[in-house]
Amino acid sequence: MSNTTTETEQPPAPDETAAERLSTAPVESDGPTGIGAFGWARWMWRQLTSMRVALILLFLLSLAAIPGSLIPQYQNGQGQLKVEAWKARHGTVAPIYEKLQLFDVYSSIWFSAIYILLFVSLAGCIVPRTWQFVGVLRSQPPAAPRNLTRMPVHAVWRTGADADTVNAAAHRLLRKRGFRANLSGGSVAAEKGYLREVGNLLFHLSLFALLGGFAWASLASGTGGKLMVEGEGYSNTITQLDDFNGTRFYGNQDLDPFYLKLDGFTSKFQTKGDQIGAARQFTANVEYYAGSDQSKLKKSTIEVNHPLEIGGSKVYLIGHGYAPVVTVRNDKKEIVYQGAVPFLPQDGNLTSTGVVKVSDYGTGPDGNRTQMGFSGFFLPTAPLSFEGTGPVSLFPGDAAPELVLNAFAGDLGTDSGLPQNIYQLNTRKLTQLTQDGQPAKARLKPGQGWDLPDGYGSVTFEGYKQWASFNVSHRPGNEIALAGAVLAILGLIGSLFIQRRRIWVRAVALPGGGTQVELAGLARSESAKIAEELAELAVDLQDDAPASEEDDDVPASEDDAPAGSGDPGPDPEPDPEGKEAHASAPAPAASGGPDPEAEASAPAVPADQNSKE
Repeated sequence: MSNTTTETEQPPAPDETAAERLSTAPVESDGPTGIGAFGWARWMWRQLTSMRVALILLFLLSLAAIPGSLIPQYQNGQGQLKVEAWKARHGTVAPIYEKLQLFDVYSSIWFSAIYILLFVSLAGCIVPRTWQFVGVLRSQPPAAPRNLTRMPVHAVWRTGADADTVNAAAHRLLRKRGFRANLSGGSVAAEKGYLREVGNLLFHLSLFALLGGFAWASLASGTGGKLMVEGEGYSNTITQLDDFNGTRFYGNQDLDPFYLKLDGFTSKFQTKGDQIGAARQFTANVEYYAGSDQSKLKKSTIEVNHPLEIGGSKVYLIGHGYAPVVTVRNDKKEIVYQGAVPFLPQDGNLTSTGVVKVSDYGTGPDGNRTQMGFSGFFLPTAPLSFEGTGPVSLFPGDAAPELVLNAFAGDLGTDSGLPQNIYQLNTRKLTQLTQDGQPAKARLKPGQGWDLPDGYGSVTFEGYKQWASFNVSHRPGNEIALAGAVLAILGLIGSLFIQRRRIWVRAVALPGGGTQVELAGLARSESAKIAEELAELAVDLQDDAPASEEDDDVPASEDDAPAGSGDPGPDPEPDPEGKEAHASAPAPAASGGPDPEAEASAPAVPADQNSKE
């Protein structure tokens, strides 16, 4: 029978330390080494390139990205308008946020400092670790320790086969199982599970790629915004974009050349149930061509989260609303303004506000040159009465559209040369028209007109169109960041679920004849896998090194003696009942089924003591 033990693992001998170290992770120092500034600099470098600091920096980078998601950013589509609107609503904290660069988080000094330090930390960790791992791959597996029976999982038996034959068979079987095996010095050293460290390095390299893609996008990306009414089109140039935010390596001259036209817009909303008014479809039907060749005109659709890719840019649908078509005539019944004016939604039912500016009105009833301005609301589904609610829409769909207007006359300020918000009316130099002593206002349905008081002409609500706003984004690093994220997950899976493990086999000829076979295994994690592999190897090795029936009568080897003892001690007394005094179970047959002969002759290999199996 086999002589198998499961004694508690003892501290390794000095010559076994290298055998038990199964990781290429650099050894961290507890404090500064060396003398003076150089020692402190080396210690700080080791701290920066440690895994602990890298994880802290990664956590800080995640925290630093939170303000960029909660606070409007200049770099986003329509960012300037959103930032200015946010500042107007939060006048107290806006200056503080401006100084902290919270409106431009991803280009701020503090955010850049975090991910640059993370870059340096990862690079300082990856380069030496990769070089060390390459050295491990080029070298042979560590030689077998002197006392294999001190390993947490081991097996010992005696056989009549030749020692060289047993070692050669073990070498062949281990290589067949995918181990890197080396036969030398009368023993076989084998190692497996290198993909664990490959996964670890892949995870680090993927984080580096992820940060690289993010950095590239921050330096070579740009976004522009464009609002178009049905039937309108534009060329992707800086003069025709509503707003543009470039970066250091992507400016006005780098815009991808293309033409885009909004043919029509389809919007559908739920008309009944608990979610009445919820959006069910937003589809922009467009025509476009890349470059300047109009013969390559194509048709396509743009939906939410389904952008249109043209060249190196992606066009996203980010907004939708209504644009009333208004015609303004002067006191001579001449058309001085006609067109669709986008009104901006203010709530979920698309109650929209907007202004109509008539800069070329001409002379007013008093003979002086004047300008006209109209502000008001567009209601897709207007209530029967504004009493108690005011001008609000009851439903986002165009079930009962109405246009509510107020009229002003005077100076719009458009001739001053200063930029103005096209969605706001500066009434500082305007006078609101009155009718019957009250501010002049009208509530119009499609096709209805309004005769302005004091002979200022008329306004007609011709109908309405729909508009859509688009974000034109050029971000060259997205693909790299996505690939880095996917590879990081794969690397993490490999580093968590693949076990790095080693197996040693030593066959030694005994002075009295026969051969003693010793097997031992070592794994970094607490798992029964190494015990199972060792048991399977022991069973397979029985074909070339069958256990001797006189195994119980042979004294234990000198290596089994306690550490520090020069006397191997007396022979163990035979078990009168033929049972081992240690907890063990017979190894399974190689075929996986019960084999009486194998159970009688195969050595017993215990499971890992730390395993729950």
